[in-house]
Amino acid sequence: MTASKSRSTSSHPETHTSGAQQAGAGNADMQRMFEAWMGAWRSFADPSKWPSAAQAAQMGGAAAQANRSASGAPFPFPLPFAMPQMPQMPAGGFPGMTMPSMPSMADASHAFAGMQLPVAAIPPEKLRKLQADYSRDCLALMQQAGAADQAPPELPDRRFSADAWKATPAFAYMAAWYLLNARYLQALADALDTDAKTRERIRFAVQQWTAAASPSNFFALNPEAQKALLESHGESLRQGVMNLLADMRRGKISQSDESRFVVGKNIGATEGAVIFENELMQLIQYKPHTPSVFERPLLMVPPCINKFYILDLQPESSLVAHALDCGHQVFMISWRNVDASLAGKTWDDYMSEGVLAAIDVVKSVSGREQINTFGFCIGGTMIATALAVLAARGEHPAASMTLLTAMLDFSDTGVLDVFVDESHVRMREQAIGGLNGAAPGLMRGVEFANAFSFLRPNDLVWNYVVDNYLKGRTPAPFDLLYWNSDSTNLPGPMYVWYLRNTYLENRLREPGALTVCGEALDLSRIDVPTFIYGSRDDHIVPWRTAYASAPLLTGPQRFVLGASGHIAGVINPPAKGKRSFWSHEGNEKALPENPDDWFDGAVEKPGSWWPEWMAWLEQYGGKKVKVRAQLGSAEYPVIEPAPGRYVQERD
Repeated sequence: MTASKSRSTSSHPETHTSGAQQAGAGNADMQRMFEAWMGAWRSFADPSKWPSAAQAAQMGGAAAQANRSASGAPFPFPLPFAMPQMPQMPAGGFPGMTMPSMPSMADASHAFAGMQLPVAAIPPEKLRKLQADYSRDCLALMQQAGAADQAPPELPDRRFSADAWKATPAFAYMAAWYLLNARYLQALADALDTDAKTRERIRFAVQQWTAAASPSNFFALNPEAQKALLESHGESLRQGVMNLLADMRRGKISQSDESRFVVGKNIGATEGAVIFENELMQLIQYKPHTPSVFERPLLMVPPCINKFYILDLQPESSLVAHALDCGHQVFMISWRNVDASLAGKTWDDYMSEGVLAAIDVVKSVSGREQINTFGFCIGGTMIATALAVLAARGEHPAASMTLLTAMLDFSDTGVLDVFVDESHVRMREQAIGGLNGAAPGLMRGVEFANAFSFLRPNDLVWNYVVDNYLKGRTPAPFDLLYWNSDSTNLPGPMYVWYLRNTYLENRLREPGALTVCGEALDLSRIDVPTFIYGSRDDHIVPWRTAYASAPLLTGPQRFVLGASGHIAGVINPPAKGKRSFWSHEGNEKALPENPDDWFDGAVEKPGSWWPEWMAWLEQYGGKKVKVRAQLGSAEYPVIEPAPGRYVQERD
């Protein structure tokens, strides 16, 4: 670039003329390239040239081969047309710069192997508008690249925010070209005329494909990684390879410096004791933090696909410690990370040996007929199921129920719906569910962890690929991400029952449709005050889905909406003064049927929602009583200190 500028400003007229001729030739090459590229797309605007669904199915192999030649990998879902090939760059490249070729996408397509999607089409008028917008933006970018001053393009994406991307035009325009095409690929997916599930699946596939295709993910195309290599004299590359080999042994990408956390020492370390255990769980009773406590204890049921200490992270972020500080007696289920010996356990077993057993022990130890109950994520589904079983038996042990980002109505399961259909559930039933007498297996926790990470591929996958492997860095210690990687296995029969009856068939909401522990379930029999919490940006449990639990239950209800996502919205301690939440002023007598009507009447408040929940829960805690001298009871003596053995078991 410097040499080119020197020639342009030289006092020799023949050199200036030669530079102008070169620029003119370059502009002509760019125009020819642009016209060839747009010509391929114009053919899509004529519906008469689109094949029928049957023809498209027959074309599958040919289309895949065509797309392989264009991108190095088959396009991740069938379309009613073959993707056009990218025309060759002009022989001389853009004036004053060279553009590296894009890498093969073979590896990125593996995640979509076997995904069968219906054929979908884009309405011609939408396609014409997208073509016009795309051609305008392409031409503008090419004209900017061919300008004499070659100012770097805007790169409104944090993957390309470092100065190294803007310092060299080749990298800057490569990133800009990628962002432009990624944006319009996503727009094409959004414009598809098909059913909602198919559209969401195609959106998800496009999101994964474009995230994987980013030039920042490849060493040869990432100037930051190259700079780190030079500055470290090769050490960043050596360390990156070591990080990669270590993660290959673990089977997942490191998202946090795990050497900085020890469960029971600086995370999950609130003082208490295990007072009961069986094959599936340990029950922890925490030591009170106040001289007197509410007489009714609080039983917390965490999700069984991760460890319980999401509710007891570092002391300043512990919801358990906060409840103890507010004068509550707290009990916690610690789920077992099951192995092959427990692969045959069922949903009924998780109810009888898990939640129902815990309710009985907490009642016995506290000496109270009623307790306050709490469920987070699938733990909320489990506590509601258990209370419905007890209600069918004429028992009502709950004084209140708290549901945090939990689903009882699975009509809208968000982005997770892309993974669930009849063929997938049947495959799981055959592989691990014990269908037709086959031996049951395990749903591995690492599969959950990887699937949840790919829901946000740029933040939770490729960000760490770049930092850990290309730049050779060690990820920063982060308690939430440490917990996120500490997943648990589930027994196959239990998992496939849950998958079929909730995500696929949504039968839990239907009175009498399911039988658990010998009882027909009817959620409307749960007649208790209920606190329901949703996170506004939750991609696992959409907040309107959390709200949809309300009509299924009986009794007074309160709904609170927090900012942020599934985990960060819940774990928002007051001391940090972060985020905000929405609630209605005063006591809600009944929730509006429409969640948007509720939101329109809600008031946004700064900070944590925890104090709001504590004020609500205090109403159902009963009177204050003196703290007992010891944890447990004569019937349920202390087994070992918290957090217990089960939480320490890792794959």
